[in-house]
Amino acid sequence: MSTTLNHDQVSKILKGITVPPQPQIIVDIHMEQAMPNPDIDRIATLISQDVGLAGTILKVVNSDLFGLKNKITSIEQAVHILGLQSIITLTEGLSIKGELDNETIVALGGFWDSAMDIASVCATIARQIGYQAPDKAYCLGLFHNCGVPMLMKAHPGYRDVMETSYGCGSQRIIDFENQQLKTNHAVVGYYAAKSWSLPQDLCEVIAEHHNAMDIFKENPIPYDGGKKTLLAILKMAEHICGVHMVLGGKEEDHEWENIKIPLLEFIGLSDLDYEDIAAEMEGMGISIKGSFYDT
Repeated sequence: MSTTLNHDQVSKILKGITVPPQPQIIVDIHMEQAMPNPDIDRIATLISQDVGLAGTILKVVNSDLFGLKNKITSIEQAVHILGLQSIITLTEGLSIKGELDNETIVALGGFWDSAMDIASVCATIARQIGYQAPDKAYCLGLFHNCGVPMLMKAHPGYRDVMETSYGCGSQRIIDFENQQLKTNHAVVGYYAAKSWSLPQDLCEVIAEHHNAMDIFKENPIPYDGGKKTLLAILKMAEHICGVHMVLGGKEEDHEWENIKIPLLEFIGLSDLDYEDIAAEMEGMGISIKGSFYDT
């Protein structure tokens, strides 16, 4: 993981900072719970749409309390293991902890929408290319940018930093963040994912998701094939969902243009194959959206 931070520095950054649950999700869960016959599968679907809630649920179910042999990445499975009452208790705790002012709720709207879209596209691409763990791909899409709202709350000027970083061309997005903040959303996301007890390979891909130029270039750095496939899925999904516009406010996706050819070659897709996937996603209602900086 490329970072100049040590563990103590990151612990200080993350102290008291959480990814807040989307307020409407809490309301919807409470409404479902109040029904005569609550549908736990619907509650799992609601939770899977929110970064903060999903992360907390996975952290609890992967804790020593449950003693599971393998880390769980399926939110639906985690919800069934915990049970309805435990889920309600957790969400009530988060709703109290995550009180947000209206300005913050509006500012994070684009983040929540983007995370959900990218997660859905990741899972779809994973199935189409024969990747055996679409739930893991979904989790990566949902959580990979979880450092963004953390830094937005910790640094009032972070939105401007991020917008500038997406226009840096050949420079990595995280390089500009490092220069301005002495940290970046990828490394903060890595430690948040670890705190949620996500599988180590997912944590590492989150840490490296803006290091794709080194991983996919002609003479790439050594990198595990499974993680490289996950990263390829994520970068395709990010471009399809227009994260460069949503988070960076930029018309051009410099990062994608720098890695597109070697990435598609690695994953075994032609330009036409990729365009077909993007068209299919657009048919499902997922396409490039405007910047949430306009809100």
